[in-house]
Amino acid sequence: MKKQYAVFGLGQFGGSLVKSFAKLGEDVMAIDANPNKVKEYSKIATHAVHANGVDEDSLIEIGIRNFDHAFVSFGENIESSILTSLLLKDLGVPRVWSKAQNEYHHKVLSKIGVDRVIHPEREMAKRIAHHTVSDNIIDYVELSEDYSMVEIVATQKLHNKSLAELSVREKYGCTIVGIQRDKKMLVSPDAEEKVLKDDILIVMGHNADIHRFEKVGV
Repeated sequence: MKKQYAVFGLGQFGGSLVKSFAKLGEDVMAIDANPNKVKEYSKIATHAVHANGVDEDSLIEIGIRNFDHAFVSFGENIESSILTSLLLKDLGVPRVWSKAQNEYHHKVLSKIGVDRVIHPEREMAKRIAHHTVSDNIIDYVELSEDYSMVEIVATQKLHNKSLAELSVREKYGCTIVGIQRDKKMLVSPDAEEKVLKDDILIVMGHNADIHRFEKVGV
């Protein structure tokens, strides 16, 4: 069954989310208290609704309980962000992800049970930094404060060597969980799989271990 997504707040981040879901062909409801924003996204989202996220009756009226995943992305209005997130959790939305403006905001959102707190600017900054300092890292996803998953381009140094020969987990403590070769993705490759130059290695582990592998192993 197709999932339904709701995005509260149609600023830069929320608006980009709506556009991304729409491009993927997903059902997404765009919600904002600004009628001009609602009119703009009525041409993009599956549904666009003029509603106040801190009004429980409004949330019930738009059928928010039927949605699988809600995103709260208000601009500088921290109070509205917290109240909307709390209402969504109380109304039983299975997954609520909320954008935080600062660490205080983050702590409050965590305490009220938000499933994930998003810092888009900070997360993007980290991805850009990792990409910039290394010619081999082409993408970076933070899994927690200490653990990440990165895409690393295999160099000539790794060419035609099997995963068993490379012994990445034993030597560096991180794990190659996949290999992308052209348009083919090898998930959980076996130990005898050989790495070819320009393969994209999907590596997961502690940040320090991944950094050591990228600097020394690749």
